[in-house]
Amino acid sequence: MKNLKLLTAILLTSIFSFTSCQDEIDSENGQNPNTNSAQSPTANNLERSSMHDGSFDDFLDGMSCSSILLPVTATINNTEITIINESQYNLVLNILGEFTNDNDSIEFQFPLSVMLNNYTEVQITNQIEYDALMNACEQAEQNADDAINCLDINFPITILTYSLNFEQTGSIIIESKQQLYTYMNNFGNDELFAINYPITASLAGQSNTVVEISSDMDLQTKITQCLSNDDAMKEAEENAQNLEDILVEGTFKIESFINASINSANDYADYTIDFANDLSCKAENIVNTTANNIEGTYTVASELEVFLSLTFSGNTSFELLNQTWEVTSYSENSISMQSTTNTAITLVLTQI
Repeated sequence: MKNLKLLTAILLTSIFSFTSCQDEIDSENGQNPNTNSAQSPTANNLERSSMHDGSFDDFLDGMSCSSILLPVTATINNTEITIINESQYNLVLNILGEFTNDNDSIEFQFPLSVMLNNYTEVQITNQIEYDALMNACEQAEQNADDAINCLDINFPITILTYSLNFEQTGSIIIESKQQLYTYMNNFGNDELFAINYPITASLAGQSNTVVEISSDMDLQTKITQCLSNDDAMKEAEENAQNLEDILVEGTFKIESFINASINSANDYADYTIDFANDLSCKAENIVNTTANNIEGTYTVASELEVFLSLTFSGNTSFELLNQTWEVTSYSENSISMQSTTNTAITLVLTQI
């Protein structure tokens, strides 16, 4: 017990000394840095925020804990392609996006190399090793040990340090994500640190909005908010896929089209709309079978919400539908939408 009290006293004295010394260091900037150990939430936030972001090629490898190092050869929906550089990612996306409701398949040629979240490059020699890597990534995501990809700290930043062993203060300028990860990953239990606030960060998925961060608590709040938005974006992406499946599998009529408080659904009463899995659509007159089909295209996209964009040509009534609609609710039987430019304009499709 006596040793425990002595250790506690030494630690408290060290913290007070650190704060005093760092206040002196930062007196010119008027900062009051927070003190952290290697096990603090701030240390964890910095380490996860500075991990290698492997999410940029998720369409290819399906996991954000690593990224595939190019070149790599893969068979994508029965088409073999060798990807030499990132500019060829569009070739993959075009193959995957050719049809909306097909079962996409990607088979890699082994061996291939990947970069892990900790910036380590490893070679994967077979599918078993690749599956093990994917399982490890899923486990890391469940345990919140994966990278925080929604917030990018802008560099350089300055970290103030205090050595418990030598009772010395210091500082280090961090120039990059990898340098920050290495520094935090190797940070010793005999040291304390503080971020020299304010710092700035870019929020992914929001047009790279830049925010100022003024404290450890502010950093935690910004991360919590962006992770919540990240979850909402993933949910919206899943809803967009579900909507695409419903559109392709069904045939629809316009139940309601309200513009300027007038419901013009009767103008479309003779037509059904069929959505194909190649992102084309057509309106067919089921009363006058000699009438030409009205051709169009559509896209389904998502951010925090789900959007359906329609483009018809050759018919004035259907061209009034040509805009991007926010999907407010949907089921297998009905899809309700409102205009993204005027919420008073609404459209309801029902499946027949």
